[in-house]
Amino acid sequence: MSSKVHNAAVYRANHALALLFLIAIGVSYYFIYSTIDNSLIMILAAILGGYLALNIGANDAGNNIGPLVGSAVIGMTGAMLFAALFEAAGAFLSGGEVISTIKQGIIDPNQLSDAETITRVMFSAMIATVVWLNLATFTGTPVSTTHTIVGGVLGAGITVGGVSAVNWHTLASITVSWFLSPILGGIIAALLLYLIKRTITYQEKMSRAAGKVLPLLVGFMAWSFTTYLMVKGVKASWRVDFFTALICGFAIGLGVYMVIKPHIVQRTDILPNTKSAVNRLFNIPLLFGAGLLSFAHGSNDVANAIGPVIAIKEALIDSQTALPDLSLWELSIGAVGIPLGLILYGRRLIETIGSEITELDQVRAFCIVTSVTITVLFASQFGLPVSSTHTAVGAVFGIGFLREILKTNYAILLETLRQQHQSRDKAQIEAFIQRFDRASFSEKGRLLAELDSDKQLKLSKKKRSSLQKLYRYEIVKRSTFIRIILAWIITLPIAGLFASLIYLLID
Repeated sequence: MSSKVHNAAVYRANHALALLFLIAIGVSYYFIYSTIDNSLIMILAAILGGYLALNIGANDAGNNIGPLVGSAVIGMTGAMLFAALFEAAGAFLSGGEVISTIKQGIIDPNQLSDAETITRVMFSAMIATVVWLNLATFTGTPVSTTHTIVGGVLGAGITVGGVSAVNWHTLASITVSWFLSPILGGIIAALLLYLIKRTITYQEKMSRAAGKVLPLLVGFMAWSFTTYLMVKGVKASWRVDFFTALICGFAIGLGVYMVIKPHIVQRTDILPNTKSAVNRLFNIPLLFGAGLLSFAHGSNDVANAIGPVIAIKEALIDSQTALPDLSLWELSIGAVGIPLGLILYGRRLIETIGSEITELDQVRAFCIVTSVTITVLFASQFGLPVSSTHTAVGAVFGIGFLREILKTNYAILLETLRQQHQSRDKAQIEAFIQRFDRASFSEKGRLLAELDSDKQLKLSKKKRSSLQKLYRYEIVKRSTFIRIILAWIITLPIAGLFASLIYLLID
């Protein structure tokens, strides 16, 4: 009973903090816009944008640190605070690039009738988005907030302006990115994991191999992070082209590699030659990667919360030239609201990503956050509102499916050995298995080639299928996979339908 009372108290405190945040937005906007026409509309838009930011933090931001918590590198509370800091930094430093895509890229404002209509479209889209995100968060289903807000804008825009109001070219490019992001994220994550297995964990001397490969991985992350900061994070004071940033980022990444390599080599020299010891080497790089991922998410997804608010502001008051540029106020809504929503309500979705899809350790989590980071930063560079949710979940499934393939093949190998050589000395078979487990990657290939030369070494289709089914349901949870995919499929049409109905109600 005491646990229930405690949970209820925490629940009420979270609601109180969220309400206080929304009240602060309302009061701030009252003083900013009280002297102009349509001040009440602007206040309501800002409050709704703040509520949307809270929901984005609750449902979407947890994807960034789910692998961190799932691999037990850091606790739930520490991870949320850590991610919140980087989310806010990303939103403040480089959150403006994709705002224009949400604000004007989906529906052409010139094809809508007037400012009042644009305002109603954006209000409808925001209300539809928060309704759908509330439902998804309540059920513990990670959905794309980008997918949702674009669907809302699309549905409301079509309702008022017809299909001619849709920028189909922009929508097509965004839609392609939604499909590509989970596929690309999954492929990159699986390739990274396979690379690490081949160069580290499949080596006979794993710790020594980690000393050679890990500095390269960290240097690559530093290169990516520096390049992104130079192109987007410091654009307000120093504008550089991508090629220049790439070269400078490479130089810094090389410097990081040279600095950390001696320390990592020194540490690996005294580590036991075990997989768990190698896993622990990835703790700090994993924290670095998760921080970079949260930074990228903050810069990319802040547009979902404040893009409609800015569109409403410009539609209503752009003729009042006496007003100063107050875009920083809108940016603050997302930069504060998303981290706050993550801290207050993100626990459920963090658990889904971290433990309900497949089992994670530090190496697997490192591959996931690195994969998502590369994909999201690439999309943000081109101003595409790519779904970080799709990318993160795709990366987790990519890791899970690779593990499934490797474990199934290994199980088939062991079962084949035991069944086809029952007449031989069992001790010899077990000795071969132990030798195979300790062998390097190249040595494993040689041993498997020897086995392949034995034409009698075959397993029945029935037994092979049985092993495949066993690992299919043990490693990647198909029920979670199906639930998430179905939610992705219906998100855009559901958000569009909600927004259309809401627009008709408030018209």
